[in-house]
Amino acid sequence: MYCAAGPIRGFVADIYDRLRAKYPRKRVKSDVRVDYPGHLNGFASDVTVMAEGAATNAKGLWRYEDVEFVAEVISRKTAANDYGPKKDAYAAAGVPVYLIVDPYTGRWHLHTKPKDGEYRGELSLDFGDEIDLTGTMVGLVLETGEFPRD
Repeated sequence: MYCAAGPIRGFVADIYDRLRAKYPRKRVKSDVRVDYPGHLNGFASDVTVMAEGAATNAKGLWRYEDVEFVAEVISRKTAANDYGPKKDAYAAAGVPVYLIVDPYTGRWHLHTKPKDGEYRGELSLDFGDEIDLTGTMVGLVLETGEFPRD
């Protein structure tokens, strides 16, 4: 199983590096807090892509309106939050693309087309199947063939 922090950090680093191939460093963030609408919805996502020209607010935090992509890598402690409250908060905030990578199931889950507080587009496939984001504002393909599996 992938309960150790090392393999999870490896997933985060892999996604971050793949996004950095397209985006400048100032747009790709890891573990930075963004306050989303709702009560207690300040989240530090594993990987976040900010819009061009995004800036922090008066409190020094990134604005949720500037978030274009979020990726969360599941751990045993965060699974319920990543699949539930975070997904709901990201959808309510209109985050266009939310990716969940689950090393425990060997699957990834892509959520797109937020509307009225929920994601209308959802796709779940196995590690090894590429994550085609070319039809989204992210505009690239993430390979998952090297993601570790049971």
